[in-house]
Amino acid sequence: DRDTDKKRIEELLEENMVLEIAQKQSMNESAHLGWELEQLSKSTDLADSEKSFVFELNECASSRILKLEKDNQSLQNTIQELRDASLTSRESSLKFVELEKENQQLSKKIEKLQNQIEKEKQSNQDLETLSEELIKDKEQLQVIMETLKADKDRQIQDLKQENDHL
Repeated sequence: DRDTDKKRIEELLEENMVLEIAQKQSMNESAHLGWELEQLSKSTDLADSEKSFVFELNECASSRILKLEKDNQSLQNTIQELRDASLTSRESSLKFVELEKENQQLSKKIEKLQNQIEKEKQSNQDLETLSEELIKDKEQLQVIMETLKADKDRQIQDLKQENDHL
């Protein structure tokens, strides 16, 4: 879009220069015609028909100049609009680049957070496994303790019987 805008601007600038050159030539022709008219009026008296002809020529040249000035103004307005559009396009591109950078930063943050979540999950799994192992160990110790208690009670009873026997 920028390249086509630039090409269009260059084309319009060239066309504008051509119109300005044509306008200057027209003004020069008009001035030359005016000079010739003065020369003719100085050297001889012009008839009314010649005066009206010169007047028509001047009017034609003036209308042509006005038309060229309008075309020139229109082209300048178009050039300005294209420049504004180009600036808007550049601003949009810069905003897009900024948003892309921000998006990349956010993506990196999300990736870090996901890694932390994975580590926390792994840590929680490890803790659950350890907790399950501790519960099993506790149950085994309780079984052993009950067995030892039963053995102790039996030994006490055996010792009491032996003591009574003695």
